[in-house]
This record gives sequence, C-alpha cells and structure tokens, in this order.
Amino acid sequence: MRKSKLFVGAALVVALVALGVGQSKIQEPSIAQNSGVMAPHFLVDPYWPKPLPNNWAMGNTIGVDVDERDHVFIVHRNDASQFGGNTEIGLQGGVSECCTPAPPIIEFDPEGNVVNAWGGPVEGAPYVWPASNHGIEVAPNGDVWIGGNGGGDSHVLVFSRDGEYIRTIGVQGEGRDSNSQTHFARVAEIAIDVEANEAYFADGYQNRRVAVVDVATGAFKRYWGAYGNTPDDTADVTYVPGQAGPQQFRGPVHCAEPSNDGLVYVCDRGADRVQVFRKDGTYVREVVYNPATLNQGSTWDIAFSRDEEQKYIYLADGQNFKISVIDRESMDVLYTFGQGGRQPGTFYAPHSIATDSAGNVYTTETYEGSRVQKFVNQGIRAVTVRNNAPTWPASEL
Repeated sequence: MRKSKLFVGAALVVALVALGVGQSKIQEPSIAQNSGVMAPHFLVDPYWPKPLPNNWAMGNTIGVDVDERDHVFIVHRNDASQFGGNTEIGLQGGVSECCTPAPPIIEFDPEGNVVNAWGGPVEGAPYVWPASNHGIEVAPNGDVWIGGNGGGDSHVLVFSRDGEYIRTIGVQGEGRDSNSQTHFARVAEIAIDVEANEAYFADGYQNRRVAVVDVATGAFKRYWGAYGNTPDDTADVTYVPGQAGPQQFRGPVHCAEPSNDGLVYVCDRGADRVQVFRKDGTYVREVVYNPATLNQGSTWDIAFSRDEEQKYIYLADGQNFKISVIDRESMDVLYTFGQGGRQPGTFYAPHSIATDSAGNVYTTETYEGSRVQKFVNQGIRAVTVRNNAPTWPASEL
C-alpha cells in the first residue's frame, strides 16, 4: 500500500447495469430489504487491545490473522516514515519520551495483552525483510507467513511463532512477471488451505495473479489470472464504472481466500470486484461492490464467518471506510457497519480483516488509522440499519 493520501468521495450508491463479459455477467449485489433479514451483528470493544508496553506505537497496520488459540497477530510498518516522518514526538529518538515504534509483528492474547513482538531487518540475517510489510497468515502449526509490497519484495518469508526464521519462498529483488514460477511481485496477502496443505498468494501489487505453493516445502504449484485467464502484464486494465471490467486483474490483487467448500474468493481491489474460482483456477462468478468507487477501490480484504458453512463474508472496504456483511450464497450485501472516523468502532482505511473461533471480527487500519480493533459478535439479529450500522456499545442496533 503506497503512502499516498486517500481521496475519499461522497457516498457511492450507483446501480451497475448488467453487462456481458465473456464467461459471465457482472452483477451489483442488492442490499437486502429490512423485512425478515437476519445477520450477525457486532459491537466494538473500545478496551481491546490494551495499551502497548515499552512506549510502543504502531504505524500503518497492514495485516491481521488469528491462530488456533485465538491469539491475534498483526503486522505493521514500524519505520519512522510510516509515522508521518515524525521527529518531534521522539519516534526517531532523542527529542522526547514518546514513542518507540513497536516491532513489526505483534501477538495479542484474547484479552488484548501483548504476549510477543518481533521481526524487522537484521544485519547478517539469512533473509531479506520486506521493504514494505504487507499481509500475515498464521499456519495451523503456528508458523507465521508474511508478504511485502515494496521495491524488491518478490518473496514471502516464513517464521516460527516466536520469530525464528524458517524459509524464503521466491527470489528477492525480482521485477514483474505474472507467469514466473520462481518469484512473485509484491504479494499482498497469504491464505492457507489446511486440508490441501497449500498456501494461496494474492500476487498482487505488481503481478496480476493468484499463485499457489506447497505449505511444507514452498514448491510452486499453479497460478491463474482474472476469469481463469493466463496473466498478461501488458494488457489494458482500465476500469470505468458501469462498463465491463478488464479481462485481467486490475490489481492490486489484494486477497485470495479459500473456503471450506472448495472455492477461492479473490479481491481485485482496483476494479471493485470479488471473483470466485474453484481451487484449480476455474472461474465461477464475480460480483462488483460499490462500483463507482475509484482511486483505491472497494474490495480490500475478506474473512468468512466461523460456522462450518461459512454463511457470511465480511468485506473490508478501505476506500469507503466500512465493513460489509455479505450472504455468501447470494453474495448480496445484508448491511454495512462502521463509518469514517478515528473513534472506536469507526474507521480510517480498514485494510485487513479476520475472525476468531467465537465469531468476533478484527480489523486493521492503514494510513493515519494505524490500529487494530475488535468487534464482538452479538449473534444473529434482524437487520434494522442497512448502511453504516452503529457499533458503539450504547447504541441500539
């Protein structure tokens, strides 16, 4: 994610005309009517996480995942430039008591206590730390996978839960090549399919594809582009609201999440769309969300509800500062929660999203947001507020 300022438009409520696009047609999901619609609801926990120790502060908070113990792992950018280049508050040292950038990987327990923190470049290390941290995935065995979207970040790193280096996947320092089987190009996100022992890379910020590797060895297995096409780095990927989207991923390809029933959901952020595939790359369908959203797009990351059927999708929409709750079967938006702001329960560029075993939702915010928030699952309730539902505990939902 580049550190440019967001250009946030007015509320975007624009119907998209159905268009023929080769294998399928684009659909704008309907917003469910109030009558009879049930969905999970959430309240923000304004006391989670607890204050960081050691005078630590977080920068752009760019990834989140939850492990088998319901410990929450985040990755953030901890160099001074990600704090606005601030020197007057001590971030570069020697001018005040506050503050020190926290290590880039922070682990919280379910109560919000910091239990571990590590990572970053180390002179003489057998790995090259990403120039720009981006994305985190915790494997079932506790290994932590991270990507990067800075210059030269054409690799993925794997560490133990405690930060011990395990392996590098891909060759660092390479450029764009969406058909390479040896390196990547600015991987945005990683997701692990436990049953198949495969890792899906949203590859990403330069490349235009989903790539799949073996979890145990990092061996390259397969890849595909938009609609299942062979990726083409020279193709025109212009996106015009109301017109057919490009036949290649416009990018960044910002998530690639396998579901329990053999599908993979891919965020093509700049084209406001989620494309759905089978695990072999066969195209199934796409849905466009908030199709008038330009600049950085509306589809930043998704997480599934924790029921076996994964009935709901939670979509982080960083450009529009909200979370959409989506029925996975129909792909319709049931309602949205949150709004722009810096108070608990509001958002400044919600970037990534994850769920825990209790169905709680965790979000991170990039840019000035620079935080992680917890939204506590209140169970299935009738939808009474369709847009920007409040999440503050005193509010009636």
